[in-house]
Amino acid sequence: MAHHHDEEFRLHEGEFDELNRKYDRRRFLTKTSLGLGALALGGLWAGTDMFASSTKKVNSPNIEEDILAALPHIAPKAKRVVYLFMSGGPSQFETFDYKPKLYNMLGQDLPDSVRGNQRLTGMSASQSRFPIAPSLYKFNAHGQSNTMISELLPHTAKVVDELCIIKSMYTEHINHDPAITFFQTGHQLPGRPSIGSWVSYGLGSDNQNLPSFIVLVTKNGGGQPLYSRLWGNGFLPTKHQGVQFRNGKDPVLYLNNPENYDGADRREMLDYLNKLNSLQADYYGDPEVDAKLAQYEMAFRMQTSIPEVMDMSNEPDEVFELYGKDSREAGTFAANCLMARKLLEKDVKFVQLYHQDWDHHAGLPSGIQSQCQKVDQGCAALVTDLKRRGLLEDTLVIWGGEFGRTVYSQGKLSPENYGRDHHPRAFSMWMAGAGVKAGISYGETDDFSYNIIKDPVHVHDFQATLMHLLGIDHERFTFKTQGRRYRLTDLSGKVVKGILT
Repeated sequence: MAHHHDEEFRLHEGEFDELNRKYDRRRFLTKTSLGLGALALGGLWAGTDMFASSTKKVNSPNIEEDILAALPHIAPKAKRVVYLFMSGGPSQFETFDYKPKLYNMLGQDLPDSVRGNQRLTGMSASQSRFPIAPSLYKFNAHGQSNTMISELLPHTAKVVDELCIIKSMYTEHINHDPAITFFQTGHQLPGRPSIGSWVSYGLGSDNQNLPSFIVLVTKNGGGQPLYSRLWGNGFLPTKHQGVQFRNGKDPVLYLNNPENYDGADRREMLDYLNKLNSLQADYYGDPEVDAKLAQYEMAFRMQTSIPEVMDMSNEPDEVFELYGKDSREAGTFAANCLMARKLLEKDVKFVQLYHQDWDHHAGLPSGIQSQCQKVDQGCAALVTDLKRRGLLEDTLVIWGGEFGRTVYSQGKLSPENYGRDHHPRAFSMWMAGAGVKAGISYGETDDFSYNIIKDPVHVHDFQATLMHLLGIDHERFTFKTQGRRYRLTDLSGKVVKGILT
């Protein structure tokens, strides 16, 4: 009898072990707070259109599920985004912020009342003087809006009536890494999801054969380094990290089959792998297993879709002429702009282009002239091409860097040569397309483009506005991890209604 009771106790003990394996604290938190990843993936691979998700049943037991089910919060103006990121901090003085009074102030000291107690970088803090450096380049009025644009951007000037130029951007971060991380993820420290990952997570994909978030980096870029964490998924399911497309025979690493391995072999391997992973998912309840399964399946479909979208042979000569001669060379900024248009046509949700080498502490006149020549025609062509194909009306185009530059010269100043240090308190960027007013300039800086005097726009305001155009209320769109709810805009940010149609 005692032996029977011992057996019964061991049986219950085994059952408890099983429960512990499935519902220990870590796995319980995973199943509840992170279980949204499995839900989102299930919806994606079932062909769910997240834009039509307003008909879904809300009030589920999991608040994360309710958050996704409620999207979109408002009628979206934009279905897709292309973000042209100019890494290094382009100077507003040589691009969009015309300051004519400076031309008669060459070499004069910047008034202390203008600079105030704003902090400086270690690169110019030890300067005994802060001599004013007017732009070496001329500005002219363009378009029906009579917008002043630098002579360095003749192609952009032709599409200025499509642009909303924000001249009053500002940030708190004065060095590159925290500033670019802040722009891309909403926080200066690494580890948060990028904008594209948030968009992918919330809105899913309209093309099941391509990633919803794709990254293109100009080849042979110099200046400040770029890190893959800038398009990483952070604490969101790994399915939503950006996928970098590269130039060359393997646009996506490890996508092609090994030698002597065909599509049928790959399909059979995936089927067996799915069975094993499904068993593991049932046992552990970890949504990352589902995410990995989804990535394998996406990679299998991409083996067919990637060669098609990367093929430029069907583009007519006039398209290459529109984007410029560099567009025929894979990996250039112009070629990436053309590739972005092709991806947007395929309904990729978020396309991010990175172009480096805008960090001109010295030799700025020649340095910025070179960079403008590399990007000017491609940017203008992308806007033109999207408009003539009927895509601009529901595609949001963004151009800008992580901060601006100082009015004073860093280092030696001459009429023909100067440099500019980082300046986070006032800089320019532009937006165009879906839901944004065309042909306007928003915000205003003082005569030295050092302080904002009208309509300031913080980085979180920009992010909130981007999400708003996609139909997302940035304050309601959160993800719980490590005991608190996070959002792209952290604890601030407001929609910039003055730029919206």
